Amino acid sequence: MPVSLFSSALYSGLFADEELVRLLSDASDVAHMVAFERALAVVQGRLGVIPAEAAEAIAAGLSDITIDPAALAAGTVSAGVPVPALVAELRRRVGGEAGSWLHWGATSQDVIDTAMVLQVKVAIGLLAAQLGKLIDTLQRQSERHAGRLLAGRTRSQIATPITLGYRIAQWAHPLIDTELALPELRRTALKIQFGGASGINSAIAPDGSPVSAALAKELDLQDSPSWHVNRTPVLALGAWLQQLGAGLAKMAGDLVLLGRSEISEVRSGSGGGSSTMPQKANPVQAEAILALQQISIAAQAGLAAAASPLEERDGARWPLEWQFLPQMLIATGAMLNHGLALAETLEPNDEKLAATLSDNPELMAEAASFLLTKHGVPRGDAKDLVAKAAASSEPFAEALAKSTDLGIDWKMDLDPASVLAPSREMAARIFAKRTAT
Repeated sequence: MPVSLFSSALYSGLFADEELVRLLSDASDVAHMVAFERALAVVQGRLGVIPAEAAEAIAAGLSDITIDPAALAAGTVSAGVPVPALVAELRRRVGGEAGSWLHWGATSQDVIDTAMVLQVKVAIGLLAAQLGKLIDTLQRQSERHAGRLLAGRTRSQIATPITLGYRIAQWAHPLIDTELALPELRRTALKIQFGGASGINSAIAPDGSPVSAALAKELDLQDSPSWHVNRTPVLALGAWLQQLGAGLAKMAGDLVLLGRSEISEVRSGSGGGSSTMPQKANPVQAEAILALQQISIAAQAGLAAAASPLEERDGARWPLEWQFLPQMLIATGAMLNHGLALAETLEPNDEKLAATLSDNPELMAEAASFLLTKHGVPRGDAKDLVAKAAASSEPFAEALAKSTDLGIDWKMDLDPASVLAPSREMAARIFAKRTAT
């Protein structure tokens, strides 16, 4: 079995996002740590915290440098983190007196957390772009299918008619909320980490706060007090990823049901063959989304377990984030890719859609009950009349006509097409949320 679905030669094509895998690789991780060290020296030289000549030498020495992650492995085993080995190698590369000023006032967690945030910043940008494309596609599909009637289902039972366009708008609704949450996520999660050994910048006091502010500006992050043991930024990111995954799983789950052999009302995705049953077209992409969401749910529990570190640093809980946050990011990226493919290939089966409506005329039972009440029939009596008509062997509208004498044109008034206007209105309200802010 694979050590990870995200790195497996067999499974990564289905379960991983290649761009995010590269972004979260060891090489990228080290490169972002180096970016932190370079930016730190630049701002400290600018503020006079370290000699300007040393800052210039460090900036020049680290501007185009590559460190093999494997070269840091032994040091990581020794220290529990790769930073001491990395700093030693960077000082050797810079050389001379300037090298001794590198990493001035910082601690390993400052380096690792800020490198993580820098990677997360790029990841959020990638996810946001793909999310926007998906919502745009769903809106086009919703408008395209605004006139196609669909049997609405509640608690797995046929309920009242809606439109396929409205169902698609429902898929977009949680995704739009997730998109709207992006500005707050960026404010909460994309924060500089600079606190020094125990979080109070004691080694370079009173310059800690000015350096933090300048470093945040240099790296285009939010300034923040040290959050070594306040993992709110990571929890906020995990919650946002989970919100996005839940929305994608809603769409995928509905598509699995709509594509069932006995329903077959909507087709989507490329379809996967069976090893022994050639008639099957398995919903591989939708299933992959549902599997990835469960992986993401499990990974979020790992982030929660890491969120209560002891004292001023906790080496037992902190590594949980390194394990589970990349899983959530990559899983979400893969879910978005599959979701976009499903949205782009969505096609209704008009014959099946119409058959479900014609075979279940009692789906207008709610409308019939309300219509009777409007014509003066007490609500309880109206409900009984509708239930009796639904149980009759006669067509629903004819049974109602025989049991009432109210001048109602049941065939016209129980036309499922009456839901077209309210379905369009609700779908429009959902998509209007994107332009209301």
